[in-house]
Amino acid sequence: MRFDVVTIFPELVALAAGFGVTGRAKERGLWSLGTWNPREFATDAYRTIDDRPYGGGPGMVMMAEPLAKAIAAARAAQRDAGIAQMRTIHLSPAGRPLTHGRVTELAAAREAGYVLVAGRYEGIDERLIAREVDEEISIGDFVVSGGELPAAMLIDAIVRQLPGALNDAASAEQESFAAGLLDCPHYTRPEVYAGERVPDVLLSGNHAEIRRWRLKASLARTRARRPELLRGRALETEESKLLAEIEREGPDPGARAAPVAGGGNRAE
Repeated sequence: MRFDVVTIFPELVALAAGFGVTGRAKERGLWSLGTWNPREFATDAYRTIDDRPYGGGPGMVMMAEPLAKAIAAARAAQRDAGIAQMRTIHLSPAGRPLTHGRVTELAAAREAGYVLVAGRYEGIDERLIAREVDEEISIGDFVVSGGELPAAMLIDAIVRQLPGALNDAASAEQESFAAGLLDCPHYTRPEVYAGERVPDVLLSGNHAEIRRWRLKASLARTRARRPELLRGRALETEESKLLAEIEREGPDPGARAAPVAGGGNRAE
């Protein structure tokens, strides 16, 4: 899989994508990265890539021509690399909200090439978007200074789904949203911290009970924090029974560690 990012700050994208899972996956040859600065395709001595918006208003708008040339160069590089399936994505708060489902769809095309357009300033000339962009994606209902970090986040989300990217293949299946639910709480040493003990079931060694506790805690957390994820979900029989238990027991049951009697704030 290959990503080519059109950006005026190529170093920012390369740096953000060079660590952790994405960095290791790149070293393993699971994906590659190219960056294309539209300033390199500007036609004037000042390498101008933005201008004032028609109709007035604050800020500047990125010009269509330098971006179009940068996108064309990125696509040519992907063709030279033997990639036939290409898709151009603009990172924009006006785009379709990114979901885990969309991430897995993009990751499934393992021989694909993605050209990611990272805008700046007040935005991009709409004519460029209409002519060159296949899809607009938003990472959330908020505004950031540019599309570079959203592009890096999209790359990270896709790359970690590629076979061989994670040291433990099961990790991707158990993460938040992989099953359409928020992840359950997790604990590690020590058994008691700040007067709270790890839930006993996690220390029991009973794998069936641990699995059930994790599913119930995941459902409880989703119900309390993101109830919209449960609306329209085709609940399995076990999930329906656990949700009924949760409603009887109150909010977020089992999602917190148990307090230690007399433990105060000191771990024992």
